[in-house]
Amino acid sequence: MRDRLFGTNGVRGVVNEDMNVQLAMNLGRAIGEFMSGKVALATDTRTSGQMLKSAVSCGLMASGSDVIDLGIVPTPALQYFVRTNPVKGGVMITASHNPPEFNGIKCVDADGTEMPREKEEQIESIYFQGSFKHRDWSAVGCQLPPVNAIEPYAAAIRSLVDVEVIKEAGMSVVLDCANGAGSTCAPDLLDTLGVRAVTLNCNPQGKFPGHPSEPTPDHLGDLISLVRETDAAMGIAQDGDADRSIFVDEEGTYLFGDKSLSIVSRFAVREKKGIVVTPVSSSSCVEDVVREEGGEILYTKVGAPIVARKMIEVDAVFGGEENGGLIFPQHQYCRDAAMTAAKMLEIVARYGPLSELVKDVPVYSLDKRKIRCPDSEKQRVLNEVASRQGDLKVDTTDGLKVYFDDGWTLIRPSGTEPIMRIYSEGKSQQSANDRGERYENLVRDLLSDGQ
Repeated sequence: MRDRLFGTNGVRGVVNEDMNVQLAMNLGRAIGEFMSGKVALATDTRTSGQMLKSAVSCGLMASGSDVIDLGIVPTPALQYFVRTNPVKGGVMITASHNPPEFNGIKCVDADGTEMPREKEEQIESIYFQGSFKHRDWSAVGCQLPPVNAIEPYAAAIRSLVDVEVIKEAGMSVVLDCANGAGSTCAPDLLDTLGVRAVTLNCNPQGKFPGHPSEPTPDHLGDLISLVRETDAAMGIAQDGDADRSIFVDEEGTYLFGDKSLSIVSRFAVREKKGIVVTPVSSSSCVEDVVREEGGEILYTKVGAPIVARKMIEVDAVFGGEENGGLIFPQHQYCRDAAMTAAKMLEIVARYGPLSELVKDVPVYSLDKRKIRCPDSEKQRVLNEVASRQGDLKVDTTDGLKVYFDDGWTLIRPSGTEPIMRIYSEGKSQQSANDRGERYENLVRDLLSDGQ
């Protein structure tokens, strides 16, 4: 019997296979038992969203919870609603950037942050034990009238940027919502900021006909071309549930998420000295920029909920991941694509073209690898690698991170798959690749020795 449902970002699977109606309904019952009160429920644009949302809603109501159906909204809009309304939590039906045949169920805590692992474990315990209470007819929940969650969320974003500065800049952008949940918010938000948006894939379609919903360089060819052809100030790409934004500069150059994280971190620390929180997998360019501005960097394990809660704990001025998921504490403690786009527009309006801002970010190269590794071997391999590092500085926050004069290597076991991931960073691509190859060979040798 499985004893774990939740991965890094909720429960995910292929629809009508491992992600089916029975699982969704029983998980809804378990979530309802745990939250014990009014719950907000929303979905992204996937074709299976209504089906799974209905099943989760039935489970919630069977447990005695009242359900507020927010419809199709970005994940951060659901989180903002939960944080600012008297509800016990929220449930988002989404598989974020996964292909359209996937869907998932993500829980939001009462403070609007993603559910921490210890609470997910309590929900899993209820689910696997089948310890659902059987309410009689007078105690079941009901579905409450629909609520507009978009406008209060968008208004909160506008309140945190200088709208007049953005309007005066007279910018045009190309916006790509990947046919996802951002389509319900981002185009109108840009309009209210006085930004002319040429839109791509901004009609909600659950099969993602424009391109796969992960905003990678090979998926954004149309966006890049259109930025070059329209004299746009930037291109903005969102993932399927609109909690991450990726940017293309005015010259049509794709910016990896570590660049936007560095740019926004610079100005967050410049405005208010303090701590920036990011996972150990983030590029050194983020730390370089933060320290240059007089701030402090704090590393955590990988995962947006972990970053968000550490930000709360240390009262950080900013934080985020290198995948384009940035967290603005003055807004809410979760990744937010629309807030990220609005802030980047303000920064460009104040300080100049995105291509020039990127030139101030130090350049590092990254090598990524993964090796199959049985769960039973992961800790032994990590311990063996650590024992062979001599005088090199190491960090065991999440796996093993080994520091060198010109970069680092992170060896990190997957929490949901029998895989060991190896990330290596260097000042040149060759140095990153060489280091990655060296540690891949070391891990393979250690696995062979253990057989």
